Amino acid sequence: MTAPATTTVARTPAELFVGWDAIELWVGNARQAAAWFASGFGFRLAGYSGPETGDRATAAYLLEQGSIRLVVRGALHDDHPVARHALQHGDGVKVLAIEVVDATEAHDLAVARGARSVTPPTVTQDDAGRVVWSEIESYGETVHRFVERRDYAGVYLPGFRADGLPPDPAGPAVGLERIDHVVGNVELGRLGDWVRHYEDVLGFEQLVHFDDDQISTEYSALMSTVVWDGGSKVVMPINEPAAGRKKSQIEEYLEFYEGPGVQHLALRTDDIVGAVAALRSRGIRFLSVPDAYYDEARQRMAGIELPWAELQRLGILVDRDPDGHLLQVFTEPITHRPTLFLEIIQREGAKGFGAGNFKALFEAIEREQARRGNL
Repeated sequence: MTAPATTTVARTPAELFVGWDAIELWVGNARQAAAWFASGFGFRLAGYSGPETGDRATAAYLLEQGSIRLVVRGALHDDHPVARHALQHGDGVKVLAIEVVDATEAHDLAVARGARSVTPPTVTQDDAGRVVWSEIESYGETVHRFVERRDYAGVYLPGFRADGLPPDPAGPAVGLERIDHVVGNVELGRLGDWVRHYEDVLGFEQLVHFDDDQISTEYSALMSTVVWDGGSKVVMPINEPAAGRKKSQIEEYLEFYEGPGVQHLALRTDDIVGAVAALRSRGIRFLSVPDAYYDEARQRMAGIELPWAELQRLGILVDRDPDGHLLQVFTEPITHRPTLFLEIIQREGAKGFGAGNFKALFEAIEREQARRGNL
């Protein structure tokens, strides 16, 4: 889609934000996806919506860990929008839901500032209360949903129930706590349009920008701008490809996802060594890091005491900025298409995004691209 023109309205939707509400994925098989997030990533199956609860079109599972909510939704018929989305894009993120204090005002402000409405303010209710929600377009076919839940005491949304769910799979606790940031990929030449869109429509600010000379390898490059609501509640880096000798990871994503969309979810933990050890024991696969990376990293991180042997064994990357340091690791793509993946991150004061790791990360991604024949 094309970023819409905007007008100036003094109040912004971002002033109404409480924080991330949920990330909803549209998938080919919701039951299998839910089981995989539970068994592989340690999420708790917390709710279900489907024919048994009155939804005759889709089946959806709510997964929770810390304050993170994931919803995986699948269609019950092949002519449903969820089915068509999964067929075109593969399993991927459709809805970025943000909790707000007033979903009607957030929607109307966004539309007045240039957003395109997907769903006008809508009230759904059950015995546990009422939820007001609305939706606007974002890049590609992604939508932002504004959710007002102050008058609701149920499982998640009306129509979701917590009874009759399967038991949690066995395995060590992972300890994921919250959504740190959500990264999107857009087409070549569109990064500036979407940054302005988030500034003008939602009232976001630019947190940091990375040029292609900062995010590049011998073969490929990209550019990235981080936009946020100004209070660390909703942080969204946006990437676009840049010219390079070979196909970049962003170009590969756009080709296989068939358009712009969410590239990865960054989930925060307070103990990344324990989290990654648990995830590996549960069968989650991560990008490989050459041993030589840790020789350079030890010098770059001089003066900070870190469990280097464990970090190297688990493939965890490290970086520092003026505010502190961070540790991060990236999974392989979590679907059969080389599109969506997850990041696990631990922040020790750092407010950055691992700029010192960009080269090592993108070289690791390029090795996987080469194995797939897509570099």
